[in-house]
Amino acid sequence: MTDRTTTGANPGRAEAVLSRLQLLVTRKLDGLLQGDYLGLLPGAGTEAGESREYRPGDDVRRMDWPVTARTTVPHVRRTVADRELETWLAVDLSASLDFGTGRWLKRDLVIAASAAIAHLTARGGNRIGAVIGSGGHRPGAGTPDVLRLPARPGRKEAQGLLRTIAGMEIQPGRTDLGGLIDALNRPPRRRGMAVVISDFLAPPEQWGWPVRKLGVRHDVLAIEVVDPRELELPDVGVLPVVDPETGELHEVQTADPRLRQRYAAAAAAQRAAIAHALRAAGAAHLRLRTDSDWLLDMVRFVAAQRHARTRGTTR
Repeated sequence: MTDRTTTGANPGRAEAVLSRLQLLVTRKLDGLLQGDYLGLLPGAGTEAGESREYRPGDDVRRMDWPVTARTTVPHVRRTVADRELETWLAVDLSASLDFGTGRWLKRDLVIAASAAIAHLTARGGNRIGAVIGSGGHRPGAGTPDVLRLPARPGRKEAQGLLRTIAGMEIQPGRTDLGGLIDALNRPPRRRGMAVVISDFLAPPEQWGWPVRKLGVRHDVLAIEVVDPRELELPDVGVLPVVDPETGELHEVQTADPRLRQRYAAAAAAQRAAIAHALRAAGAAHLRLRTDSDWLLDMVRFVAAQRHARTRGTTR
């Protein structure tokens, strides 16, 4: 992937980025699917398996009450992973994603994460679909249309989905993230995997409950895309800052250490609130930064998830 690439503005560049992503993902992520599970997250499946003793962190919805009553020791019912997985992406392409001061734009990481998930799920008859929001939502203007790409099997269909995501033109304003996530709840689908990719800058009150509802039926993965300048300000004197969602220009005096401290504290509190809301909703949480190796972060995340499942704990 080329640095700081705005892929949506150039279809040819988008195709080149996707081709390179495919090579990177194939080389580094192949092999993670060796074993019993076919998805990025090792889904629990629906076919009943053997029982084992309850361990702290196990899903109480899988309690095996007959065995528990017979042995007087809490047991949970293991399940066999489904052999066919349906994955849905909720892709937030708000105007705030067209920003980046690291190796990539946040938008590029959204496309990269989508490509990795598509690669890890679009095999063996697995299906992948998406709902995409590209900004355009302003208070009082109503909820904009959400582009829905039906879940289909096959690598060719997955590549077509990725091309659509990469070619989307971002509109001014912010996507209604809660409404976008709710689009995955309608109509109800069989149990599968749901992945929400966003910077989650909208207040958690707007999207926390939709994520919680999504987690009742599906395994949910939230991928948070972050730029280092959203966490702290550099000391560079007067810094002109443009709000990508409103176009407003602000000048910030970054030489003031107290201002930088207040900014860092507010940013830390914001990210902590995001993490808390996702944890409360039961979603797995992966944070990708524009200044780090996103593939390495994803590999470590998948390895940690599988290790936790092996030990019988939840994420």
